[in-house]
Amino acid sequence: MAKLKDMFSQAQRAQSGGGMGFLGKNKSDFKPRASAIVVEFSSVTSGDTEAALKAGANGVLFSWDASSSKELESIKKEIESGKAINESLVSGLHVTGGWDALDRESLAKLKEYGIQYIILPLSAPAQLLALETKDVEKVITVPMRSGELYPIIIRSLSSIDGIAAVLLDFHLPKDIASLSIEDVLQYQAVREAVRYPGFLHVQGDISDADIHTLKTLELQALILSATSSEETAQQIKSLGELLAQIYQEEKDASSPTAR
Repeated sequence: MAKLKDMFSQAQRAQSGGGMGFLGKNKSDFKPRASAIVVEFSSVTSGDTEAALKAGANGVLFSWDASSSKELESIKKEIESGKAINESLVSGLHVTGGWDALDRESLAKLKEYGIQYIILPLSAPAQLLALETKDVEKVITVPMRSGELYPIIIRSLSSIDGIAAVLLDFHLPKDIASLSIEDVLQYQAVREAVRYPGFLHVQGDISDADIHTLKTLELQALILSATSSEETAQQIKSLGELLAQIYQEEKDASSPTAR
């Protein structure tokens, strides 16, 4: 199914809002980006998904405790409304608990609610990776831990089947640009150990210097935590501009004339 791969690829293609008809007018218009922008909602509020997509988000993510299914209908409605803006919308669930409620049947049923991937922590039951659910991809959270052997240990994750991507839970400082070369090398060692496509949470007010510092991590998607609709929309637009700049810089650097 590889919906995540599609989302990462679409972010690197220009999107025009000048299409024909009602749906075409609602589509976002943005330049190619170095990484996709995913907005995470801690709660479900009607209209938030549409607002995020109109501002230029590539995907959405909802926090969800698997022990309760009552929010899934509301999430489904939000996803359906979002598809009016982006018919190829990729939506996920950040599973925060309730692992015992997840089995092959419940995972497969998530597709009916418009869910295409779930994010799980390392502490989730290993059996969840063994459950074949071709319509729902699995993303594993990789925390940053100290110790010279940690990158070697976490590299073993690459030998486990059923993983589509990783969420790098690095808890970076607010001022990412202040990181030392040694700090960046430690993060880079863990990033290189897990060569899956990578997600990373970033602050809404991330700066140009911060984005350039993150370039070495080769991230496929950046996650913004939603606040108010207006503030989130502005953060999406600002981040989109920075990512478009990085994309163009990398394109120019790789062109024959730049050599």
